[in-house]
Amino acid sequence: MDDEFQEQITSYGFNMWSALQTVFSVAIVIATVFTMWNPSNIFSNQMLDRMFKSSTFSSIKPTTIPLTPTASPKPRIGIVAGHWGNDSGAVCQDGFTEVELNQKIATLVREDLVSEGYDVDLLQEKDEKLFEYNALALVSIHNDSCDYINNEATGFKVAAAMSSAFPEKASRLTACLVDRYGSVTNMKYHANTITKDMTNYHTFNEINANTTAAIIETGFMNLDRQILTERTDLVARGISQGILCFIRNEDLNNLPTQEPTP
Repeated sequence: MDDEFQEQITSYGFNMWSALQTVFSVAIVIATVFTMWNPSNIFSNQMLDRMFKSSTFSSIKPTTIPLTPTASPKPRIGIVAGHWGNDSGAVCQDGFTEVELNQKIATLVREDLVSEGYDVDLLQEKDEKLFEYNALALVSIHNDSCDYINNEATGFKVAAAMSSAFPEKASRLTACLVDRYGSVTNMKYHANTITKDMTNYHTFNEINANTTAAIIETGFMNLDRQILTERTDLVARGISQGILCFIRNEDLNNLPTQEPTP
């Protein structure tokens, strides 16, 4: 009897010790959890935020960033100041030269066209840029003799390349320049004095075949000198309006005939 009682006591003590161990283990776990409950642990706002982002990541569609469009280049026009960088051109008795008049007119034409939104190159007579030059249009500006020839030696002349790859465009540029320049300046078209030097102008053979080109002699530096030097802005406007007429495909009544003299 004593042995059985002693065995029960021993068994009871062992069970109590096991229960206490379990309680201690649970207490340690709870204490650990409460210890972790602070702003820097796994239950902090940062952790909750990461958990939220992780759970919603798959439902977020990637944002497409719109590309900034590249601005289209402005249409290009070439203006040649005749004889500039090469020689003086015609020289008057008082020392006034064709090249300085050509430069002044060409500069004003460029300013007009730039104000209309075009990129405009001001080029020398034998500019390196003229080789395979590509533009909507190119116009070379010149003037006629300072010498008195006769009372008919007044007015302007326009010519395009006789061997143009696109003769219809060459004819239209000529027509636009004749129409607009004549209207703006009230000067007459001197078609019967167009020479082969104009129709075979060297620049026509240097530029790109897609560039429509013409040469204009804005007047005679003898009888037309007053308007050429005192109303240079008007002269320049007549040229720029002619170029715009061609580029914008404006209406014309007729196309002038180009008949070079021998």
